[in-house]
Amino acid sequence: MDSNLRREIILDNYQHPMHRGLVLDDSYLKTNYNSESCIDNLDLMMKVEDGIIKDIVFDGEACAISTSATSIFIRSLIGKSVSEAKNIIRNYQNMLDEVEYDKELLGELVVYDEISRQPNRMNCALLPSRAITKMIEELEGK
Repeated sequence: MDSNLRREIILDNYQHPMHRGLVLDDSYLKTNYNSESCIDNLDLMMKVEDGIIKDIVFDGEACAISTSATSIFIRSLIGKSVSEAKNIIRNYQNMLDEVEYDKELLGELVVYDEISRQPNRMNCALLPSRAITKMIEELEGK
């Protein structure tokens, strides 16, 4: 991916994140996830009906990488089944670990395909996937 396009996508999702703002609705799963190494501290809420992710929202304080990754992740998962979401998360983790992954499946999430070159930013890029995984595990009773 062109570095200018990569930077534009990350910056746009940081400055204008989608699905920002929590809701007052007890039907949403809720979690807080923070980084031990920086200021990232996000609250996420996810609504799942009949195995389909209907909505995800978030709020909190986080760096450009965490905020933009959360915004892109949310758009990537809404409307997907929990199984599809787990597959996207697995492929995202594979990409960050620099092992084989499905680039087409990840869509805009591929903007983080070079994040492993900056190990200090890996936790930032992983924050939304870890938070969503935590909610899915809670949903599945793990």
